[in-house]
Amino acid sequence: MEEIFHVLWAHRSMVKSSNGDTPFSLTYGTEAVIPAEIRMPTFRTAEVDMAKNDEALKINLELLEEKREQAAIKEAKSKRQMEKYYNARVRNTSFKPGDLVYRNNEASRAEDTGKLGPKWEGPYEVT
Repeated sequence: MEEIFHVLWAHRSMVKSSNGDTPFSLTYGTEAVIPAEIRMPTFRTAEVDMAKNDEALKINLELLEEKREQAAIKEAKSKRQMEKYYNARVRNTSFKPGDLVYRNNEASRAEDTGKLGPKWEGPYEVT
């Protein structure tokens, strides 16, 4: 239970391969500052001009909807690529009456034979 906040932070600040952005940046319009950068001063946190920072945040929030649309387009493109990869490897099968087929034991749930039992049952004739 104590680790849930750390896990959520890691998930929200990690770049997703499907859209190239972090969930945090798609929500708030800017990248997150990790806790280590707050404790130990880095260039990113030490050289901050608050007036310019506030102006940049306002601009980022105005452009947020466009950023979300671009992420949705990238995600759809990624989904199409995965679908194309999957569909290229799927074989079409057609059965004719009289063909003999096997049925997966998990699909029929006839009996639980354990991990050493047969995975298929049959043969059955297609009618």
